[in-house]
Amino acid sequence: MAADTHAQGLTGRRNLAVRAAVEQGLVGGADGAEPLVCLLDVAGIRACAAALTAAFAAAVPAGTPVLHAFAVKAAPLVPVLRLLADAGLGCEVAGAGELALARAAGVEPRHIVLDSPAKTAAELREALALGIALNADNRQELERLDALVGPGAGALPHGPLGVRINPQTGAGAIDALSTATQTSKFGIALRDPGAREWLVRAFADRPWLTRLHIHSGSQGVPLPLIAQGVRDLHALAEEINGAVGRRQVDTLDIGGGLPVDFTSDEQTPTYAQYVEALREAVPALFDGSYGLVTEFGRSLLAKHGLVLARVEYTKTTGGRPIALTHAGVQLATRTVYAPASWPVRILPYDAQGAPKSGAPTAQDVAGPACFAGDLLATARDLPPLHPGDLIGVPDTGAYFFTAHYGYNSLPRPAVHGFTVGTGGEVRFAQVRPAQSLAQIVAEAGAARRDALL
Repeated sequence: MAADTHAQGLTGRRNLAVRAAVEQGLVGGADGAEPLVCLLDVAGIRACAAALTAAFAAAVPAGTPVLHAFAVKAAPLVPVLRLLADAGLGCEVAGAGELALARAAGVEPRHIVLDSPAKTAAELREALALGIALNADNRQELERLDALVGPGAGALPHGPLGVRINPQTGAGAIDALSTATQTSKFGIALRDPGAREWLVRAFADRPWLTRLHIHSGSQGVPLPLIAQGVRDLHALAEEINGAVGRRQVDTLDIGGGLPVDFTSDEQTPTYAQYVEALREAVPALFDGSYGLVTEFGRSLLAKHGLVLARVEYTKTTGGRPIALTHAGVQLATRTVYAPASWPVRILPYDAQGAPKSGAPTAQDVAGPACFAGDLLATARDLPPLHPGDLIGVPDTGAYFFTAHYGYNSLPRPAVHGFTVGTGGEVRFAQVRPAQSLAQIVAEAGAARRDALL
């Protein structure tokens, strides 16, 4: 799928969905209408999953085991996980909650990978009992596994077990999302004194360790830096297998982290470009010697999510026009607190859901939360916005409205998936209902009102 074809299809489907959302009463300016809704483009998600699987299938010999495990933290919604499973993807989970979501979606244990820097003993036992893959984060976790699967424990049955390493290759543009830094909390630091030798011995002493895992970061981490980490992972696997004299490490979990272009509808870099970067840096990765696992999240879902919010009021303060909307920190938490790292586009629509045009005017687009920094955009050139208009915030299908932030007890909005028929008709399917005020009150301990008296 060429990038320009993808963008044209995405843009066209999105505009049809916005108009249909207004016409079908999912969102709008009428009294009583919902002021906020979130949409997921089902066709876009399927196309992205297909592009991922095709890119790797074209690079490895036939029969090479490859599991693409979606990073559940990017979109912890059961219908989304079910859709991706139908497209051939598994799940990468980081704790008991995400594991429960994957199981609720019907994902088979053999297609689930557990990664977390703080797994409890109970989580380890559950993972072993289910037979899912598990990557140990540190030396103490390996000692816990020794007690559960080692010879003294009766060699309990389990799924594939591995170790996460930190190649310490450096940070990308966003420090908080760079997990291969010198002092990252993740994995066993490969370049620390004696660490490499310890890892080789650890595998030699534990024949049940058959995997190595890496994840160098996500947004802001360039492809060459990702590829360097994977190269170091492959070299370590070769060293371990050479030291033990057999193919003990049989699978490399190379993580995810493909960056997303938030400045346009283009899906760049593509999965094909990602594979090509790896082929140049680590040609042997694709020779069939190792099974592969990937853990992409944001790049699979981001482009296919849209926030639609009503403009409730407009004002001018200090000469700056401000549009007050219902979309803010509760949906775009990273944008509000770190706008330089997470800028979003604002797409203006009129009250009927048609794209707006007009002379660009510098305006702030503000959310509903009660603090001054709740802004999606500052001095953004947009056609003049008016009460009843709608703003669309694209590229929000991962880590934005999928991970609600309950500031001011703002309710979680409804999420709907949509498909577009050959005649342009739009069909919506509810993924998650809007959170009711009764649910907010219940979660806040209403049933225990007098507990502290």
